[in-house]
Amino acid sequence: MNKKLLIAWLVVFVVWMGGSFLVHGMLLQDEYAKVSNIMRTEADAQQYFPWMLLAHAILAGAFVWIYSRGVEDKPWIRQGLRFGVAIALLTIVPTYLIYYAAQPMPASLVSNQIFFDGLLLLILGVTVAAMIRAPRRG
Repeated sequence: MNKKLLIAWLVVFVVWMGGSFLVHGMLLQDEYAKVSNIMRTEADAQQYFPWMLLAHAILAGAFVWIYSRGVEDKPWIRQGLRFGVAIALLTIVPTYLIYYAAQPMPASLVSNQIFFDGLLLLILGVTVAAMIRAPRRG
């Protein structure tokens, strides 16, 4: 893996962690409080935080790697948005729909999870596209 991909991995990791904190730690905090009976307490969750870091490191690495394998010599913003949509449809949308089917999650929480995490993936797609561009053809 070259230096550009490692830097992109780190940047995507930081943006993803920050965005996830904004979405799940702030924007959806009140909605999560309504289902606190099926969630870990904040104190209990802290001991599992290293697993959250590991998960986001894996997500960011895979995100950058997959994007780098398919980047084309086309406008980067559209490529990043398209990639973000594809990853959201592959991960965010079905995951939260499965959770909704399996757990007593309110529809409002699930729709907000899908919306905000989908928006985050669009931002991540544009971020990685800005950092990894196809070499221009001569």
